[in-house]
Amino acid sequence: MRCVSSQTVAQSFAWLLTDDGQAVLSRAVEASAEPGYDELALQGELRRGTRPERVALAITQAELRRRATGKFGELAARMYFTPDGLEQATRLSVSTHRASRLQAAVTQSVVDLGCGIGGDLVAFARAGITTAGVDLDPLRVAMARANLAALELGGAVQEADATAVDSSPFDVAFADPARRSGAGRSFRVEDWTPPWSFVESLLRRDACVKVAPGIPHAIVPAGVEAEWVSDHGEVKEAALWSGRLATDARRATVIGDGGLATLTDADDPGTEIVGVGTLGGFLYEPDGAVIRAGLVTAVAAGVQGRLLDSKIAYVTSDEAYRSPFARSYRVLEEVPYREKQLRAALRARGIGTLTIKKRGVDGSPEQLRKRLDLHGEDEATLVLTRARGRGIALLVKPF
Repeated sequence: MRCVSSQTVAQSFAWLLTDDGQAVLSRAVEASAEPGYDELALQGELRRGTRPERVALAITQAELRRRATGKFGELAARMYFTPDGLEQATRLSVSTHRASRLQAAVTQSVVDLGCGIGGDLVAFARAGITTAGVDLDPLRVAMARANLAALELGGAVQEADATAVDSSPFDVAFADPARRSGAGRSFRVEDWTPPWSFVESLLRRDACVKVAPGIPHAIVPAGVEAEWVSDHGEVKEAALWSGRLATDARRATVIGDGGLATLTDADDPGTEIVGVGTLGGFLYEPDGAVIRAGLVTAVAAGVQGRLLDSKIAYVTSDEAYRSPFARSYRVLEEVPYREKQLRAALRARGIGTLTIKKRGVDGSPEQLRKRLDLHGEDEATLVLTRARGRGIALLVKPF
């Protein structure tokens, strides 16, 4: 198979930005949104006046824009992507939060060392920060420039090796190392590009580095803040903040329909104060960002509660609270934990539709649901977990 260089693809992308290219792209976007869309028919239509590789590029962009709506909202309709670039790009809500932190720290300028298709550049520029980006891939550089231009935002982007760039003229350096090896996505810092050694050197100045949510707490350098961010209950990333940008050791930030909320180690009294206690009338399931940040006991303190078990991220309380940092449930009753007795108890209550949540116990909820073989008319939520080392099963109701 013939290898097509990134430079060649970048040249084809340049055509897409011309009037002819924009007309073809516009038609591809329009057609792909029509009921009964037929890609082969669209290819035949567009190829009557355009080279096949350019048609393929336009149709791919139309599809990527549709997929990008989940990350970039209405901005996606004017932006440009590669499949990998879209996958690796930060969700707009998360990058906007990051840009807001820089804005609050009175950041005048930021350099993005490995900017990709420019998702973070867009957020920085929208926050009014003077923005520059570099990347080794000429296509991504071209797309980052085009994305800034399409959204009428300022900023400079050039092709360069991030590790060779002098970032000192900028207030803040930002980096998002690629976390892939030859075998695919990697969770080992040794496989990052740029490498962990570069990240450590960057964190000696005012900087922010986007990292995987699974980063071990132990490798975070002293004096660097680690922030875990979730968006609508899904943990999206962690970020390391250094220099004057570091305000706490650990932080959990949750983004939801109600806005943004943040919790830090300053809010955490620790297990010794919160303690492990008996089941109360309410159960709280901490957000994934809270769990990653090790701030479950901070949630317990916030609901005047306690842990069910010292090793499991469930909190119980005698009081009802709504917390942005946890899902809240009213405990209806404790039911038998052993499967045979559990089946009988659920059938006796007429339960046919069962949502199963579990932490700290073995087994698959899907397989258990099949084995229970329920046929009632009522619905229920079942929590399987451990309390003080023993297995328990709870029927709960979200509130």
